[in-house]
Amino acid sequence: MVSVISTRRRSPVLTPSSLACLSTLPTINLTAGCLHDCAYCYIRAYRNYPGAGRIILYEDTLERLKAELRQVSIKPRAVYFSPSSDLFQPAEQLLELTHSILQLLFAEGVGVAFLTRGLIPDETLELLVEHRALVRAQIGLLTIDEGIAQAFEPHAARPRDRLWQLAALIEGGIAAEARIDPILPNLTDSEEALDRHFEALEQMGVKRAAAGVLFLRPGIRYWLRRDVRDASQLSSLLHAYEQAEDTHMRGSPYPVQSAPAEVRRAILERVRAAALTHGVELRVCACKNADIASGTCNIAGTWPSRVPSPRLPCPCGLARLSTKIPSSSRVGK
Repeated sequence: MVSVISTRRRSPVLTPSSLACLSTLPTINLTAGCLHDCAYCYIRAYRNYPGAGRIILYEDTLERLKAELRQVSIKPRAVYFSPSSDLFQPAEQLLELTHSILQLLFAEGVGVAFLTRGLIPDETLELLVEHRALVRAQIGLLTIDEGIAQAFEPHAARPRDRLWQLAALIEGGIAAEARIDPILPNLTDSEEALDRHFEALEQMGVKRAAAGVLFLRPGIRYWLRRDVRDASQLSSLLHAYEQAEDTHMRGSPYPVQSAPAEVRRAILERVRAAALTHGVELRVCACKNADIASGTCNIAGTWPSRVPSPRLPCPCGLARLSTKIPSSSRVGK
């Protein structure tokens, strides 16, 4: 049972992030909590997490954002959605608010970068393609195994739908890439699984991807144990963290528990090999793996000093998309 609690914001809409990878853009959260209910999600360890199947929707975000944009002499070149939620959760009120806010930002010439595991409505997908010069997109794709996805991301879009969205965004001229994060040790990191994953991405026309390995906090362990019904899957995953190391995310003062560095290095080497095989440029999330990686995972996108004109004619048209989803023998198995 989904519960949407509407309330008014107590803080500004445009807020800075403490994380190094998001330090270049102001960020926007439209909700507290997320209806995708991903078992591994770090927001489940937050004090303001409203619980599974519930979100707090900031209903006055559009009006507050209009006012904030009027008050600044120089508008931000772009904003990032959403460090602690998802702008495409399965709630009609939220999806309507998302569409209206995107319309406002594009009309003001402000770009948007986002990461989503949700299903983008057709009308909003067309809006994004129409303003493709102002969009940087990452689609979170934990796995193409439908069983694992259902166990760990019960209310997110199906992997096949997220693959289609990647293809649609790319064919529409949007700078879009996959985000294979978090990688689940002992579940989604085998050479065979990674080869299938990157083969599917290659077939969708994906040229860039970012990756990171799961980190834990006590609250995340609690939700994993509560929500993951397959005892063997849960045992295999947590086995990788029996010798967990305390590490820090870049820009965050709070420690997280990571798999040992040698385990993460081996996982990421397998990911790099699979990406190379299928012609995908890979970036590793250094914020989450500061002890073994460097550089950026490009979560905020790459932006010119001056954002191009927001309106450009689409050369393809969504109605003529011809990209095919890989056969069921390769995807969702």
